[in-house]
Order: sequence, then C-alpha cells, then structure tokens
Amino acid sequence: MPDILHSFEPYLLANRRTEKPVIHISLNPNPSDKVTDENFIEMAQKYMDELGFGEQPYIVFKHTDIEREHIHIVSVRVKADGSCISDAYEKRRSMEICRKLEQEFNLTPADKQKRQNLFPLQKVDYSKGNVKRQVANAVRELAKSYRFQSFGEYRALLSLFNLTAEEVKGEHKGKAYNGLIYSVLNEKGEKVGNPFKSSLFGKLVGYDSLQKRMDKEKQTWKTDKLTKNRLRADILTVISDSKKRKNFEKNLLKKGISVVSRENEQGRIYGVTFIDHQSKTVLNGSRLGKEFSANMFHEWFVNGIKPKEQIEIISKPESDISFENNHKNIEYNQFDDISEIALGIFAPEAHGDDYEDELFKRKMRKKKPYQPPRRGGLKRGI
Repeated sequence: MPDILHSFEPYLLANRRTEKPVIHISLNPNPSDKVTDENFIEMAQKYMDELGFGEQPYIVFKHTDIEREHIHIVSVRVKADGSCISDAYEKRRSMEICRKLEQEFNLTPADKQKRQNLFPLQKVDYSKGNVKRQVANAVRELAKSYRFQSFGEYRALLSLFNLTAEEVKGEHKGKAYNGLIYSVLNEKGEKVGNPFKSSLFGKLVGYDSLQKRMDKEKQTWKTDKLTKNRLRADILTVISDSKKRKNFEKNLLKKGISVVSRENEQGRIYGVTFIDHQSKTVLNGSRLGKEFSANMFHEWFVNGIKPKEQIEIISKPESDISFENNHKNIEYNQFDDISEIALGIFAPEAHGDDYEDELFKRKMRKKKPYQPPRRGGLKRGI
C-alpha cells in the first residue's frame, strides 16, 4: 500500500498549491446487483474517462462488507505538467455519469433504491457475527441521519435496531470526562456480548459530538412547525382509527412512524418516543403536546380512555422548509471526496456509511505519496 501511494508523488510535487490534490470516489452497487471484477474495472475506467481523469494515474480497490461489494478509486487532480483538473460542476457531472453506468451495466437505479428503503438499516443481529462492524455501520448512520434532542430520544432510536447506549463519567489525569458505550440487545431487550467504546466508531457517535448536535436541534425544533403539526395530525388520525395498542403501532408504522414505549416493572408506561422516518426526527411525545404524553397513552392502553382527538393544524405554506444534514461534514485533509455523489448505483440512504470505508479513509490520510501506476488494476481490500 505505501509503495502504491508513493507513486503519486511526482504529480503532487508538480503543484504544491492545490489544497486537495487527491480525489477519492466510492462506487457502491445495490447488494442485489451481481458485478464481476471485470465489470468493476470497466466501470471505473469509464467513470474516470467521463469525469476527465482518464489520463491520470489511479488505483482501484475492492472492498466487501456484510451486504455488498464495492470499489474505491483514488487519483490525483494534478497533471504531470503541474496544471490542475477543474472541479467545476463535478458533482452534477458525476451524477450524469452515474445514470449512464446504471443503464449500461443494468444496475438498480439510485432513486429506486431510495424508494425501496424507507427503513434503510437492518437490525443488528448478534448471531450473524461481525458484530463490531454491524454496530459501527448502524450507529454512524443513525447518529448522522436522524434528529434528536436528548440521549433518551437517541436511545429510543437505537433500540429499533437492537442497540443501546450508556453514558459513562469519570476522571482522567485530574480532568472529568463524559463518554458513551454501545451494547447490542437481543429481541427481549437484554444486553448480549461485550460493550463497545464510542471512540472505536469515530467522533461522530461520541458524547461530545452528540451533545453539540442535540443542543443545535433544540433550537432548530423551535421553528420547525411543519414537522410538528404533520406528526400531531398523523398520530391523532391513527389514534382515532385504532382500537388497541398493537393496532395503533401497526397503523402508525404504515405512515412511516415508529413508536417506542418504556414501562416499569409494574407495567406503568413512563415514556413514549416517536421516530418519524420521513423527516428523520425523533421526539418524546411530550414535545408534541400533553395529549401525546406517556400518561395519556397509559390511560388509553391500560384503562381504555382515548386522548382528545382534536388538533389545530397550521396551514402549509407554498414551499416546504427543507433541513440539510449539516453534520455530514468530514475532514479529508488533502483528499477531495465526492463519494457522497459518486454514482447513481451508489445509494447512501440504502446502505449507510460503511465502517470499513471509514477505516480505509483513515489509512489513506496517513500515507505519504512516489512512479505512476498503470491504469485499471483491481486491488482487493486493504
């Protein structure tokens, strides 16, 4: 690996002013698509030719994780003469190339993948092995994609995927610290196996990062009237149409909303959290109003007393407010990573971030690029 990356050195030395001279792309077919090594090589060559990197040296690596095989392409923007390949409209051009490759290689289109994957991640299954990787892929995607305002809401989200997180506090060299550990749950909600420190999976899923996210979401939620009123209306409609608890949960899920209830040993419901998979929002019922509190649901589920079935809905404006995932930013140092938009056959919402991919990026950052490699070879996982 070091020798391969050293081969980029003549190009990097030709222009030291370019901030991100190395480009990284990840091409991820749908797990149902059968792609041979020859297909991968051909796709990589055509992609690089179309993007304007056909005459540049590049390396192709093949990775395999739990669900899918995929490739990484690493190249340099700097040409042998020191000039730099422009990145103007690169993301748009990349998506256009994606559409062509999908058709040419008969691959599942990205938009179809997204429609088929309202609930993109699978529950962590301890019996399937590769537990650390399963946990890493799940927690990184959930922490990145969903909005929540407390650790309680975050734990409710994790529980849908057989996971939980615990806060740990201590002191190191005279300084107090807060941390998180993640554990796998079985179908009964019991912990199985050994816990994992959050540091194993990156800062994104650590205590400090999540705390900052939650503080920010508390402010965002104050102005998000559209999501709040839509959820209130959807939930009250389902309450009106449902007779029993199981029926309520089933009907709610049809609207893309999961509900997680917490009960004590006496069967008293003391917490209810709603997870809206459409807006990727996690909310304790009380944030929606007192008629969605744990006490209200206890009265209904135990005593058969339904909540007040009225709601005042704010009129929807002509254009919806969209919320960007500002927490997607990752530092790539000298690397320009366009894998977020690399291929239509790449469906980020369907697969989530790959723990193996993150390790790959970390290794790449540590290497120092020295004789141009030949085009088109396929290297297997690092």
